[in-house]
Amino acid sequence: MTTIKLRWAEDADQNLPLPSYESAGAAGADLRANLPGGAVTLAPGARALVSTGLHMAIPQGFEVQVRPRSGLALKHGITLINSPGTIDSDYRGVVGVILGNTGTEAFTVEHGARVAQMVVAPVVQAGFDLVDNLNATSRGAGGFGSTGVA
Repeated sequence: MTTIKLRWAEDADQNLPLPSYESAGAAGADLRANLPGGAVTLAPGARALVSTGLHMAIPQGFEVQVRPRSGLALKHGITLINSPGTIDSDYRGVVGVILGNTGTEAFTVEHGARVAQMVVAPVVQAGFDLVDNLNATSRGAGGFGSTGVA
């Protein structure tokens, strides 16, 4: 098991639960909105940076991917604008999530609400080689939709 070290931000409500897996088979641990100053309301089409109130120390060789919660997306159109967002192992600032409202009604993010989920994943860094030619494949340069829908 990989351990993520956490520290509360100075202005955070430290009584909120830490990220947690809500079922035995969950891949993502829920992140909560840390809004001790009050709720945030997102109008349709709006976006906002919502603080979790947490700093993280992620081991080198790993990242934390931040993803939307499916229930919020289905029921209210709330998603993450840069999904999945990546938190790099060398970042030590407060973790925030960029929530966007794709729904048709305003949505209020309450203090302590579960707003996103984080997935811890291994990272492989690649080397890059500039070459004159690439090997051929059956797909070739076929882009978006080139493999069909059925």
